[in-house]
Amino acid sequence: MSSAEALVLIAEDEPEIADILGAYLAREGLRSAHAVNGRQALELQLQLKPDLLLLDVRMPVLDGWQVLAEVRRRGSTPIIMITAHDQDVDKLSALRMGADDYVVKPFNPAEVAARVRAVLRRTRAQGGADQGGMLRVGPLEIDLEAFRVSVDTGSGPRLLALTLTEFRLLAHLARTPRRVSSRGELLQACLPESEALERTVDSHLSKLRRKLEEAGVHGLPVSVRGVGYCLEGGC
Repeated sequence: MSSAEALVLIAEDEPEIADILGAYLAREGLRSAHAVNGRQALELQLQLKPDLLLLDVRMPVLDGWQVLAEVRRRGSTPIIMITAHDQDVDKLSALRMGADDYVVKPFNPAEVAARVRAVLRRTRAQGGADQGGMLRVGPLEIDLEAFRVSVDTGSGPRLLALTLTEFRLLAHLARTPRRVSSRGELLQACLPESEALERTVDSHLSKLRRKLEEAGVHGLPVSVRGVGYCLEGGC
């Protein structure tokens, strides 16, 4: 997909700011749509399937944190948070919850447009977006439609016998392999109807890691102490 085809959903309750951002994105060859509150942002995210979401933290109806959590539960749409507070705790919270970047008001709209393009390039290069129902991370190939995972052993693919939960965990991590997902996020994404504790995720991932090691893939998923898990060693 070229940049001219990319669609950015601007979730911002101040129309003047949304108009300015839309104009600068258009200069970069990017299309845009506008949501005036958090609920509409979630509705448009489902309807339009934007390539990136510019999300203001202070949104009416549903705030930016609630929208961020729900979009991350649904998938891997890149998200840049917009916050009025230049505080490290806000930045850390945004990144840990799954944001790809953040900007602080007042901002330079040209810089925001540049960040949008940078995030789009980075997420596409990482293979974060689903390509024809397939995800590829290193030697792993994940077929989202057939619920099948294979490992490239060098002498041909080797299929892994995974449980449905193990498959969901692996697919969730593979969508954004360098981003650290918390246990709570993984539990919500992969066992949404379960009343299991977050530590249950550790057990499932331990079994998944053992199966990957048996297939010749070592050290994955990566455990980030005190935070969660990711699928690439450089996370």
